[in-house]
Formats: sequence, structure tokens, C-alpha cells
Amino acid sequence: MNRTARLYALVEELRAAAPRPLTVAALAARFEISTRTVQRDLQALIQTGVPVRTTPGRGGGWSIAPEMTLPPIHFTTDEASALTAALATADASTPYASAARTAAQKIAASMTGPASTAARTLAARIVTLPTRSDSEVRTAVEQALTNNLALRLSYTDAAGHESNRIVEPAGLLTAEGRWYLIAWCRTRRAGRGFRLDRITAATPTDEQAQPHNLADLLLGSTAATAVRPTALASLTPSRPRP
Repeated sequence: MNRTARLYALVEELRAAAPRPLTVAALAARFEISTRTVQRDLQALIQTGVPVRTTPGRGGGWSIAPEMTLPPIHFTTDEASALTAALATADASTPYASAARTAAQKIAASMTGPASTAARTLAARIVTLPTRSDSEVRTAVEQALTNNLALRLSYTDAAGHESNRIVEPAGLLTAEGRWYLIAWCRTRRAGRGFRLDRITAATPTDEQAQPHNLADLLLGSTAATAVRPTALASLTPSRPRP
């Protein structure tokens, strides 16, 4: 059993036993590996966000909440290949790239059979040219969007002019491989798009941002015809009928 498959099997073993904890020794015996390997695997699960926890003392051990685990997912080979190609675009400059990597690990651990083989085969045949990015800027933008906070940023436009401003994030736009933060600019008192790789510094404030409609901010711009990606349709709340 390779490590990815073993990590998934380890999660399912804890899930099946929940809420009863299992000892490291019991897990080592179950998978015929050393206790050191089990401990290393458990730490790897924690680092990827899997909610495993330990209870010290007699009768203690490792456990997991059953509702917090990822159930088996049955992908076709085409679906597995599509996910692999999509995840390959989540480089260091992509918003939520770190979370995408841990999500990819969980998805990979859930796949078995032909789907797993197809995903791994394609992954070995994809390469990318590294892009220059600032992880602190990306993290600040993520925090501002997630927590609906006003964002203080420094920006260099296409002509090389630098400016400092406070903006109220409304959403993200992706076009031709670039990512843009769409926001209400307090300086210009209008909607503006800021290319993420041109933001030289960004810091979320403690101030809640006012709500702004993404489509309204794009009106009159070259991105006015932007639409939501069809692949995200199932994740987008449906509009109530009048």
C-alpha cells in the first residue's frame, strides 16, 4: 500500500472506530507498519487539515469525528484527469493556492483504481514555469475576501505608477491566466480591478467592508461581460424565483 492510500485508509479506520479512540500500537498492527510510521502519518494528516485528535492517558488514543471525514469519491478517469489539470493551474500566485494543495491531497487520497492511475499518470506529464509571487500579498487578499475586511494596498499600474489606497473587496476575476481583485476603491470612489501580481503590499484592516455587487463594479469596464465559470455552477447559490 502506498503512502497516499495508507493515509486515506488510516482516516477511514479512525472514522469507523469513532468516537472510540485507537492507539498508535493498534494502528501499527492493523496496517503492519511501525509505530513511528503511524505517528508520522498522523502528523501529516494534521498538517493537511484532517481533524484528527489525541486523548492522553489510559484509555486514550487517536480519534476523528465521523462527519468531518471525506467519504469515498468515485471519479471516472476523465473526471480524475480534469481535476488534475485544474489543480495544476493553482500555482503560488493563485488565490487560496495553499488550501488548493491540501484539498488536492485529500482528493488524491480518496481516489482508487483506474481514476487514481489516470490522475497520477497525467500529473507526471504536466510541468509549469514558476511565477513571481508574494505569498504575503496573496494571504492578505484571501483574508480580506474571506472576512469581508477593507484592504490597504500598494499598487503599481501598467504604466509603472505607484499608488496607495484602501479598497473594499467585492470578488475575484480571472482572465487569460491572470487574477484580479475587483474592489470598490475609496480613493477613486469607483469600482477598480487590481492585478494580483502588481499589488506590491497588502494589509487587511480591522474595518468591515461595505457590501458591493461584483457585476455592478464591472459595468463599463472591459470585463463587463464576465460570467461565472460553468464548473462552479453547482457551488453557486441559486437565485430565488420572483
